[in-house]
Amino acid sequence: MKFPRTIRLDVSDVNAFPLAAEPEEWAVTGTFAFADGDPETMTAKDQLAFKNAWLGTNSFGRATFVQVATIPDAQFEDVVRRLAGHLFENYGAPDMLAAMEAARGEAQWAADLCNHPAGTMLSIEREFTEDGVAERISVIPSTGEGAHAQIWSVSEEN
Repeated sequence: MKFPRTIRLDVSDVNAFPLAAEPEEWAVTGTFAFADGDPETMTAKDQLAFKNAWLGTNSFGRATFVQVATIPDAQFEDVVRRLAGHLFENYGAPDMLAAMEAARGEAQWAADLCNHPAGTMLSIEREFTEDGVAERISVIPSTGEGAHAQIWSVSEEN
């Protein structure tokens, strides 16, 4: 099975989010964390996390990018258990059975997003809409030999 794994291209995640995920953590979209969010009360870092970050399942920190990787079955089950504990402790799941069910659904959704070759990078964008939170996943295609398409450039100020 394929699953998202955090990747850190530079130090920006450490500065951008309240807590940055560590490189190579298994990740889920984590959109559930914003289901009852109010953009008016979010800090700037929380707004950045809402707009474009994945949720690492070890640290429960945020990452801008993930990379499709193969996850062993035992590690997938560990992700579900950790995520269930997190949902139970932090998001009001009524019991661990309900938390496990929600965590399994969240993990399966993340796996379903990974129908790309291993090494493919993914990003996420979210916005608040009248119907709730909308999310879009973008694929950053590989250009071969481990390189990816250029997604930004640095230019000198004039």
